[in-house]
Amino acid sequence: MFEIAAAAGNPYASLMTYLPLILMFLVLYFLLIRPQQKRTKTRNMMLGNLKKNDKIVTIGGLHGTIVEITDDVVVLRVNDATKMTFDRSAVNSVVSTSTVEEK
Repeated sequence: MFEIAAAAGNPYASLMTYLPLILMFLVLYFLLIRPQQKRTKTRNMMLGNLKKNDKIVTIGGLHGTIVEITDDVVVLRVNDATKMTFDRSAVNSVVSTSTVEEK
């Protein structure tokens, strides 16, 4: 009963009960959610900036050079005789970008 009387007299008592929950959400946001959003944004920019003759690595570890690229598909040249087709989302990283564009 004493707590009810103290809560009725203090207008900030209800805020103080929710303060730990609010603080936990803020910590989770800054430690988990925000960094993941930054990684996703960086990856989407990398996938959007792919171009012909970029040397890339796929998520499976295959190294190759982009020969053709469309909205969804990337064709890689693995060696002189082998070309492989992958989804654009299968690209893990760009090793080096091409400085000269072919026409």
